[in-house]
Amino acid sequence: MTDIFDRAQELEQLQRDAALANRSQMPAGPSYSHCEDCGDDIPAARQLAAPGCHRCIACQQAHERGRA
Repeated sequence: MTDIFDRAQELEQLQRDAALANRSQMPAGPSYSHCEDCGDDIPAARQLAAPGCHRCIACQQAHERGRA
């Protein structure tokens, strides 16, 4: 027979796992309206396609090339 504390711990772990799974599916947060690198407007289509973006496409590409 399962101990009541073991069952409570299992339920807590299931709730924690579900909360983390839901959190990882949430958008990164609101997108910036202006690029943090060049200051140009970030197009609305990019903001919708990449929630949480901080750079325009050109600056994001340059940033990714810099990491390679």
